[in-house]
Amino acid sequence: MTTSPSSYAAAGVSVAEGDRAVELMKQWVEKSRRPEVVGGIGGFAGLFDASALKRYSRPLLATSADGVGTKVAIAQAMDVHDTIGFDLVGMLVDDLVVCGAEPLFLTDYIATGKVVPERIADIVKGIAMACAESGTALLGGETAEHPGLLGVDEYDVAGSTTGVVEADRLLGAELVRPGDVVVAMRSSGLHSNGYSLVRHVLLNQAGWQLDREVPELGGTLGAELLTPTRLYTKPCLALADQLEVHAMSHVTGGGLAANLARVLPDSVSVRVDRGTWTRQPIFDLVEQVGSVPQADLEEALNIGVGMIALVAPDAADAAVRLLADHGVDAWIAGDVAAAGVHGDGGTVTLTGTHG
Repeated sequence: MTTSPSSYAAAGVSVAEGDRAVELMKQWVEKSRRPEVVGGIGGFAGLFDASALKRYSRPLLATSADGVGTKVAIAQAMDVHDTIGFDLVGMLVDDLVVCGAEPLFLTDYIATGKVVPERIADIVKGIAMACAESGTALLGGETAEHPGLLGVDEYDVAGSTTGVVEADRLLGAELVRPGDVVVAMRSSGLHSNGYSLVRHVLLNQAGWQLDREVPELGGTLGAELLTPTRLYTKPCLALADQLEVHAMSHVTGGGLAANLARVLPDSVSVRVDRGTWTRQPIFDLVEQVGSVPQADLEEALNIGVGMIALVAPDAADAAVRLLADHGVDAWIAGDVAAAGVHGDGGTVTLTGTHG
């Protein structure tokens, strides 16, 4: 039996296109560069000068890995790829910030059915611009071509990040005490969680198209669903540096109550009043169009709050002002009490109704 000669290209993988993608992304990666970065992209490993940690008495390294879930399906359907990087970076670096850590560097991983250099460069552009905004170096990454596993227009993105915090500045549950105040920070919308629910309700059940003009949203459905995740990195680091902050919670998968409970000791309970903020229209839309029970909505989506800080009572008003100065809409949303006052120890109770 004779067969035609085979090649890597015949199998669906183009090394040349991968190389061209690297060349196109270099200009964007450079924008995220920190002075501690050694060399450039293209090597087997990214290098970061760890001597910068000498200024710490007891540096603790923090690390996080994540992706953006099914939001990539929206980017692919709309053929808009330069914003999804903000979602990836937001999911990564703001998980570090909750313990008070400054993100240092990030690496990404892009898997695709076919490398289209311009598309890969757009994805990396978004990652690099978000890294620059958050003060994080995009140190390197990997683009993998998986023909047969992913369609030619399909891709997924993930990454990992590393940061540092001084040991005696570490935020967390052991600092939280009765009397602390809940400061909520407004999200830019859905961020990167709950998209399986949102797509099921609006695209599958209701049959809406992404180019549908939705008056409540002030634009198309697709534009709303692709709104990038807000980055809280620098404002929250400033908050922790200047005021008495005890803990922070990044509101991602699982919703507000579950994520806030992750940073509570068993000795306290927390009340958050829904009446202190008005949800963005997208949350009402999902709830109403899909007849989604409130409990399910609040378990899957951030309902308008992307980050929470638990601060000393005499720092609450100053925290709201500081965040406003950094462009983040924030407000006092609740309080911390002894276990049993608002619920069982280590739990969060949502009360009231949205304005």
